[in-house]
Amino acid sequence: MYLKPAKETVSLTMAEAEQQSDSVTFMVPKKEISMVPDMGKWKRSMAYADYIGFILALNGAVKGKKLSCEYKVSETVQKLLDLLGTLDRWINETPPVDQPSRFGNKAYRTWYSILDQEAESLVFALLPEDTSAAAAEIAVYLKESVGNAVRIDYGTGHEAAFAAFLCCLCKVGALKVDDQLAIVFLVFNRYLEVMRKLQKTYRMEPAGSQGVWGLDDFQFLPFIWGSSQFVDHPTLEPRHFLEERVVDEQQHEYMFLECIKFINEMKTGPFAEHSNQLWNISAVPSWSKVNQGLIRMYKAECLEKFPVIQHFKFGSLLSIQPGKP
Repeated sequence: MYLKPAKETVSLTMAEAEQQSDSVTFMVPKKEISMVPDMGKWKRSMAYADYIGFILALNGAVKGKKLSCEYKVSETVQKLLDLLGTLDRWINETPPVDQPSRFGNKAYRTWYSILDQEAESLVFALLPEDTSAAAAEIAVYLKESVGNAVRIDYGTGHEAAFAAFLCCLCKVGALKVDDQLAIVFLVFNRYLEVMRKLQKTYRMEPAGSQGVWGLDDFQFLPFIWGSSQFVDHPTLEPRHFLEERVVDEQQHEYMFLECIKFINEMKTGPFAEHSNQLWNISAVPSWSKVNQGLIRMYKAECLEKFPVIQHFKFGSLLSIQPGKP
C-alpha cells in the first residue's frame, strides 16, 4: 500500500485506518509539544507514523500520473469540493478592508470567524452516521489548516493540518483507499487554490519563512506529490521547470508546475535569487531523486522542527501515544 523509503516503517495502511474508528472515543485535539525535548515524543507517536504513512501512500498513488488521468470521484470527495467552494465564496463575501498596513489585512479575521463558527457543521456533513461524533475532533484540523487569525500568516504547519484533516477522514472511513488520486488531484489541489486566494486577497505573511533558503514561502506537499507525478516522465527532466514555456504548457497537468507558476507570479527578479532551493533542485538528474530528497527535506525542515510542530494538535485519531516500535 505504501511507498516506503528504506528503514521506514508505517504503522497504518489506509485500509486498516478505515476499520480503526470502531473502538475510538473521540476528543477535541490539543497541543502536546510545548518544549524542544518533547519532539522525541512526537517522532515516536502514533500520529507521526500515521501522518508520514498517509503522505507516502499518496506519494505512491500519484506516481507517474497526470492531473487529467481518470479516477473515481466519491460522494465524500464531492462534499469536500463543496466545502472548499464554500470557503472560497466566503472570501468573495469578505473583501479586504482599507488599512495603513500593506500586509495582514484584518478582513481575514472576519473570514476566519465565519469558519470558526461553521467548521463543525461543515465536517459533520462529511461523516458517515456511525462516526458523526468525530466532527468536533476533525473540525479542529480544518480550522488549523487555513492560517493563523492572530498573526494573519500561513505556512507549512497549516498545510500539514489540512493533510491531517484528510488523514482523519480516512481513519473514520469517510474517505477510502480508492479515493487516493482524487484526494491529491481534486481535493488538495482545490485547497491550494483557496489558500492562494486567501494569501493574495488578505496579503497573508509567510509563517516561519526561511526566505530564499526555504523551499517555498507557503507550501511543501505539492512539491513532493508533484515531483512524484514526474517520475519516469519520457521527456521532462527537473531542469525543464525553469523554462517558462514548459510551465505555461504543462501546469494544468502537474502540481509542481502550478506551484512554480504561482511563485513566478508573486515574485520578481532572478529565480535563482528568490527561490534558491528550487533552483538547486533543477540540477538534480532525475525526478525520483528529487522526490526522495524532498521527502527527506520535508521531515527535516517541517516535521522535525519545533516551531512548526509545537502548534500541532493531538486527539484520538492522531494520537500522541507511542506507536509500535
